Amino acid sequence: MSSPASALRDYPREFFRRAIKLPLKRLGHAIEDWVAAQSPMGNSSVIDARSFEWVERLEQNSDAIKQEMIALLYGQKNLPNIQDMSRRQTNLSAEDGWKSYFFCAFGHRIDESYRRCPQTGRLLDSIPGLTLAFFSVLAPGMHIKRHRGSYKGVLRCHLGLIVPEPQSAVRMSVGDEMIHWQEGKCVIFDDTHKHEVWNDTDGIRVVLLFDVCRPLPGWLTRINKAVLGLAGYLPEVRRLVRTQRAWEAQAAAPPLREALKSIPLGPRAPGLLRPPRCARGPRNDA
Repeated sequence: MSSPASALRDYPREFFRRAIKLPLKRLGHAIEDWVAAQSPMGNSSVIDARSFEWVERLEQNSDAIKQEMIALLYGQKNLPNIQDMSRRQTNLSAEDGWKSYFFCAFGHRIDESYRRCPQTGRLLDSIPGLTLAFFSVLAPGMHIKRHRGSYKGVLRCHLGLIVPEPQSAVRMSVGDEMIHWQEGKCVIFDDTHKHEVWNDTDGIRVVLLFDVCRPLPGWLTRINKAVLGLAGYLPEVRRLVRTQRAWEAQAAAPPLREALKSIPLGPRAPGLLRPPRCARGPRNDA
């Protein structure tokens, strides 16, 4: 039982939580539910990929994206850690086993990334409403804690590029559903639903991760695009872009054409499943 002095000391914090934080949270969830109700996708955790015309084009060209990603990894063995790009991600992964390579973020385009991976860049440019895109590389044994996104106006997409065996051991839960990636296939989901990722294999998992605007009625689409445009001015986003550009300036990757000549690019490239480039992170069952 807490003492009177302790209760008095904790009163301002508890008052703020009950009087301000919780009502704002409930209001935020109510707004999210209303936005979802305006969208043809509704409030589903996982979205039917066939709802988007660009999915087929992306899947048909997934081998080209995979080749550029492999050349990048061979040329640059030390991609940035996700928490170095975005401090908010430290709560999800403080280890060095979640690497990223950004192409764009809320109106900011990383020209050097497009130069290194031109086919990937062209395909990304063909996706309407693209707001964010990067290669997401998850090391063996990594676990990303259960979390949720903060904005209902986008949908998150994963294009599987390297999925190690057994596929049942590399997975993501979204809401009440469990997802197992497939190479060359897209998964689309609502990341405001709580999700969690495991890679309980000895290989790396790589996806092209990107966000697109949620389909909404015309007037709401205009508001959504305006909000997402303002997001480009957030300090967190500007810092991410600066960090990626600084990394690019320091990197000395060989041209992709030369790197590709020395890389075995079979249908599954089995030698890539145990690369030295990602440190094995400890399993986190919390």
